[in-house]
Amino acid sequence: MINIKIEGIDYQVQEGLTILEAAKSCGYEIPSLCAFNHGECNQGSCRACLVEATGARGLVASCVYPVSEGMEIRISSPKAVEARRRSVELLLSNHNKNCQQCDKNGHCELLHVAQLVGARDDAFAGSHSEISIDRLAPALVRDTSKCILCGRCVARCQNAHGLGILGFENRGFNTIVSPAENRSFADSPCIQCGQCVNVCPTGALMENSEISLIDEAFKAGKHVIAQAAPAVRAALGEEFGYPIGTPVTGKMAAAMRRLGFERVYDVNFGADLTIMEEGTELLHRLTEGGTLPMITSCSPGWVNYAEYNYGDLLPHLSTCKSPHQMQGAIIKSWWAKQHDVDPKDVFVVSVMPCVAKKFEKQRDQLKVDGLQDVDAVITTRELARMIRRSGILFNRLPDEEWDADIMGDYSGAGVIFGVTGGVMEAALRTVYFKMTGKEHEPIELTAVRGHDAGIREASIDINGAKVNVAIASGMKSASVLLDEIREGKSKYHFIEIMGCPGGCINGGGQPYVRPALLPNEDDNILDTYKEKRAQALYSEDERQTVRQSHNNPQIIELYEKFLGEPNGHLAHELLHTSYAARVGFNEVKK
Repeated sequence: MINIKIEGIDYQVQEGLTILEAAKSCGYEIPSLCAFNHGECNQGSCRACLVEATGARGLVASCVYPVSEGMEIRISSPKAVEARRRSVELLLSNHNKNCQQCDKNGHCELLHVAQLVGARDDAFAGSHSEISIDRLAPALVRDTSKCILCGRCVARCQNAHGLGILGFENRGFNTIVSPAENRSFADSPCIQCGQCVNVCPTGALMENSEISLIDEAFKAGKHVIAQAAPAVRAALGEEFGYPIGTPVTGKMAAAMRRLGFERVYDVNFGADLTIMEEGTELLHRLTEGGTLPMITSCSPGWVNYAEYNYGDLLPHLSTCKSPHQMQGAIIKSWWAKQHDVDPKDVFVVSVMPCVAKKFEKQRDQLKVDGLQDVDAVITTRELARMIRRSGILFNRLPDEEWDADIMGDYSGAGVIFGVTGGVMEAALRTVYFKMTGKEHEPIELTAVRGHDAGIREASIDINGAKVNVAIASGMKSASVLLDEIREGKSKYHFIEIMGCPGGCINGGGQPYVRPALLPNEDDNILDTYKEKRAQALYSEDERQTVRQSHNNPQIIELYEKFLGEPNGHLAHELLHTSYAARVGFNEVKK
């Protein structure tokens, strides 16, 4: 510990902290745009957190300047207050201030800081940088007129995935953040995960909204059916003031029903279906000499990464579609048949924690008889916008059940798909049963649980055979496992890979975690938000009567009356897919 003074008051703080961190620990919130945001702090370029400090030459950016023994810090001196205000005013001078139309309104950190520092309107008038707006990619929109060049998106892409999709282009007044050569996301090896959107402090990066597609489907008189992923229930409440980690399953179903959807289904059913297909596929590979290790395929960001960077390893991926795509295929076949509806008149909407699903649903490999399995994908954030624009008071909604005519039942195994390690655990519960004829006890396989990015591994004994498994989330971690496979050094039989660090609970379409804008959350929320969201799913798993996918009665009925058997002919036609290596940026450039 070292001794410092802030505004003339003595404090002891941990050595090695920045001024910004030290001040926070002492009860001061210095206005800033880069720190306390998922670890993606930049180089102090925005200058919004300037303070006076002894031993420094002039004002210093508190987000990068370390404290030292005996340092005296002035946050509220006239010089510091005026400097912070001018810094923010300079940012605003080159900013598109259409706040009323911006989707980040209410979550914009620039607006929040501008209010804190008392920024004056049009304090600096002058030319604006040339604008680039990229709407070509299915998942992402980039608008340089709202970019403040903080670099958080650049750091997140590198830290989470080891990729350099975004970077600084040009110099001086013409500097922008973009893929190389100011290309579209659609023309770069971007995996469309949306992690850059999660950390962008303004509306410069956003998901490509598909709400208008749903509006048009309603107008056209389609049978509009909604299905929601498990991770959505663990985070949607945050949009309406609930503490992080509050499950709002019942209210979410009620809200979606009031939005006018003909049916509201839980994608947990699709997750159970995925386990039946994926578990059977793994068993075939283990017993019949198939390609090992088998790798999960339900994360579209990960699949994109594999196609761009590890085309030679695509045979290792499971051929299973992701849960919402499987369920969409069942809705347009089995559900349509049961209700005597032409599949062309069915419009399936998936509510996802993931923006990469927007890219996934339009893949040619995911069409059956020329029809997309899923017609529109909206994020957790987009669902919240639809609820708010409809005047629904979310907090006053009753807790309602999902529709359960032919696909309402789900197991606890389906629920935990939203957490890194959850797909692995769900699959092993079923694989263990199929290989031994009895359920794994205890039901929870805690060895594969966790919520942080990185690599976890475990060995499961099944009938005396050791099955080695590994879990990775974020491509930076996944690449380590993939390189081992490429080099012939992998010891694993089964690997789960999730595109987003922490899994779907931390997907690119989830509510923003902005500590400065969450006054009711604890100070260490950035360290615990993934854990809290994960616990919401694990607690629902524990509450379920049925906790293994193979015991879901409606899944059993679906195979008996329609699909036949897992991995059978019809199941392959509807529920499985293929992959193709894609060229990366360097090859495109050539």
